[in-house]
Amino acid sequence: MTEPLFVIPLWADLLAVGLGGIQGALFASGFRGRARLDFLGVAIIGTMIGMGGGIIRDILLGTTPATLQNNWYLVTAVGASLVGMLLAGIFDRLNRAIVMLDAVVIGMFGAFGTAKALANGIPIIPAIFIGACAAVGGSVVRDIAMGLPVAIMHVGSLYAVAAVVGNTALALSFAFGMPIAAAAALGIALTTVIRVLAVVFDLSLPEQRRLNRRRVALETREIPIVSASDLPSAPDLGQTGAIILPDDITKPRDEDG
Repeated sequence: MTEPLFVIPLWADLLAVGLGGIQGALFASGFRGRARLDFLGVAIIGTMIGMGGGIIRDILLGTTPATLQNNWYLVTAVGASLVGMLLAGIFDRLNRAIVMLDAVVIGMFGAFGTAKALANGIPIIPAIFIGACAAVGGSVVRDIAMGLPVAIMHVGSLYAVAAVVGNTALALSFAFGMPIAAAAALGIALTTVIRVLAVVFDLSLPEQRRLNRRRVALETREIPIVSASDLPSAPDLGQTGAIILPDDITKPRDEDG
């Protein structure tokens, strides 16, 4: 290789792991599902967030996970999880801090994953993909472990999109000659800003079902379509196979003829 293998500074990697552990512990501590998590459960979820992104990144790159090559990664992840658990009451009153922490964690894992992929000779587009997987991987593992809908698979506030945009800026900047460390800093900053703005202004991609439900309703005219306001007078709809749609969908419009 003409370019030396990119090595993420240990302090930076541990910082990402630590922030991820705190963020995961805060999430798990406030979980109100069918059962509360005990101390061990919270620590495990925090560790998943802290180490999951780096492990997924290295597996995709075909290398031994860096987090398993040094004692400090696991120590940092568990320690940060315990800190997050103990300070959960304080952070509950600091919602802005939690949002910022979550955004920074996404940005760091995404940037480190993309930068390491580029330095290993991976083409730009696959490198961006690897960075995105690293950014959201820990959260995906967390949601699966807790039996929750996977965050990036439903309508949300530009979770993975922020990582993809930040990773793309990193990759293009590096391709045009910017030092990889500076490009990584740019990627982290851009991802963080997009994620925070998305949360503050409640921005998200359009819901696919909402875009298509009117078209589907028109294509299935042979199936009874009943307005939600008519439900009291239609108690046997469950036996007729009727489709129940909101009032705004069932109201006729000029363009529908």
